[in-house]
Parts: sequence; structure tokens; C-alpha cells
Amino acid sequence: MKLVFYGGGFEEDNIDLDLEAIRLSGKRRPKVAYIPSCSYGLEADFKAFSDHYRSLGVRRIMYFPVDVPFDSILEEEILSSDIIHLSGGNTFYFLNNLRKKKWIAKLRNFASTGGVLTGLSAGGILMTPDIKTASYPEFDCDDNEDRIRNFNALGLVPFEFFPHFRNSKRYSDTLIEESRKIKDRSLYASPDGSGLVVEDHRVRFVGRNYLFVNGKKHLIREQSRLIQ
Repeated sequence: MKLVFYGGGFEEDNIDLDLEAIRLSGKRRPKVAYIPSCSYGLEADFKAFSDHYRSLGVRRIMYFPVDVPFDSILEEEILSSDIIHLSGGNTFYFLNNLRKKKWIAKLRNFASTGGVLTGLSAGGILMTPDIKTASYPEFDCDDNEDRIRNFNALGLVPFEFFPHFRNSKRYSDTLIEESRKIKDRSLYASPDGSGLVVEDHRVRFVGRNYLFVNGKKHLIREQSRLIQ
């Protein structure tokens, strides 16, 4: 499995994570597909993403919103990419449309057969067992306007991911409390510009990351650890 989790931020904040994604592809100029969380209002984000990846030597970058109609030819082209990037946005809306278009299984297969799957914020949350981290804290969470009750996501890793983490008492207290409710897995929190790189059975840490487990908060100091 080759996955990159972005805590958030702008392109210039995430160059180390982008270079990791390119390295994982095994190609100097991989073919990249960008899947936005929503087809409306994210064109500027795609342009910034595209311009940035072109500056890193990537020449072929495709745009593939899943909340509008598309044909099987385009779908096959996207799935033949070396890297698929899931954007940030509303996690509930994103998950709902991936389910409607039957893309959950397709993304799982893409990742399990050697493709590099990357996700920023909402996109990163989608790669975990469920999207509960999008529902807290109350003062900074996604709106569940689609009234989704089934929070199950791609389930590519056995841990939770919390993006845009701020090392403040309000955020920390919330994640400490939520980690007490999670009995069988860890909760990783990444600020903007930081993130996680999963390769085979290890997770590596880029930038400053935190671990919340059993009601305790830890600043991660090691470079990598086995995924358990």
C-alpha cells in the first residue's frame, strides 16, 4: 500500500509530501489524477495543484469530479493513473458521491494493486476506516447536510486521521476525549504542512505530527513506525 495523508495547507507547504508521492510512484513523470470533493468552486484549487505538480516535472494531470456524469472511457483513464489525489472539502459530501458512483471499491482496488493514493484533509480522512474525525470538534467540523449515517470509508489503514490540527487546548482536549472512545486504533493528528506517508506496513511522519491514544496526547518524535 502506498498512501500519503496531507494535514492541509497550500502547495508551497506540502512540497515534501508531494515529492514523497512522486517517489512512491517510481516514475520521474507520473500520470496524476485529481478528484475534487465537489465539482463546484474548486477549479482554482485544481489549477494551483496542477501548476505546482508541473513545476515538479509532472506533465499529465487530469481532473475528475465524481458528482457530475462521466463515461466509462474517462473512468478507465483515471484508474490508469500512477497517482490519484483526493482533495479537501466536505468529507460527508465527498463520501456520499463516491458511494453513489460506486467508486469506493474502485479506489480500494487502485490502492491495493500498486497505485499511489493521496488525500488532503477530507481526502485523507476518506482513506481511514471511517469519517468520524470530520464530525468534531463542534467549533470546527464539516456539516453533514447529506445526513449520512454510515460513516464507513475506504478502510485502507487501521488508524484515524485528523487534519488541520492546531496545537491548542481546545483542539487537544477534544481529541483526547475522542481517543478514549476509540478502543481498537490510534488517532493521528497533522497540522497544515505536515502529514503521513504509508509504505507497505510502515507509516512515516513528515513535519510535526501528534498521536492521541487512550486519552493521552503524544508528540511523535520517531521518523517512522510499524502499522499495527
